[in-house]
Amino acid sequence: MTGAVVFDVDETIGVTTEAAQIPKQRGEQLLDSAVRYAEERHWDVFPGTWLEAVDGRERCSCGTADCPLPGGHAVKPDWATLATGSGVGARRMWSKQPKSSILLPTGRTFDAIEVPEAAGFLALARMERMELTLGPVTCTPDRRMFFFVLPGASAKVPDLIRKLGWTPASLDLTTRGEGHYVAAPPTRIGGRGAVQWARRPTPANRWLPDAEELISALAYACGREAAESRARRQ
Repeated sequence: MTGAVVFDVDETIGVTTEAAQIPKQRGEQLLDSAVRYAEERHWDVFPGTWLEAVDGRERCSCGTADCPLPGGHAVKPDWATLATGSGVGARRMWSKQPKSSILLPTGRTFDAIEVPEAAGFLALARMERMELTLGPVTCTPDRRMFFFVLPGASAKVPDLIRKLGWTPASLDLTTRGEGHYVAAPPTRIGGRGAVQWARRPTPANRWLPDAEELISALAYACGREAAESRARRQ
């Protein structure tokens, strides 16, 4: 038996409006996932908000009725000081609130390049044909994808896009670095479903790619998506 790291995350589950049938984020699964991210990937983690059933509806624990990211954002402005890379620390935090979402600070052990889901899957297919080395990739319920790359992407991506012939503002492509975070599986966000792995963390992708290795495929896919979107509006 090998020592391969396996991240087992539930598939996205539909949500009804009946309180008794609202899918639950199993506390044990969230806790175990947070501990594994810290221990096996050496990622910093911190607990975010969580979902609560109120009058037959899912509400964010922050108490804001129209929360734009229910169950998937930081609890306090000083969230960066709460993040830990310790499995013991992660276990302690999620033991206190087992339903908390799992949030990963960017700009520390990785940055994340964010693109629309359609462009992300197009880019993934192209990267596989090019036999590029990929890091983990998440897919969120609001149809966004996050490609994990080495830290420093936020500073270099705009210039890389310009060198490829696009202006950064023309593409739906952004980076998350220092001062930001991403939600990790199996975090559930409102009634939309769960964050999932499009490419799971494995021993093979422990070493992350540099943004420069992926930006051509991502920019091309985002440019194509933007062109098709303009054509549909005409």
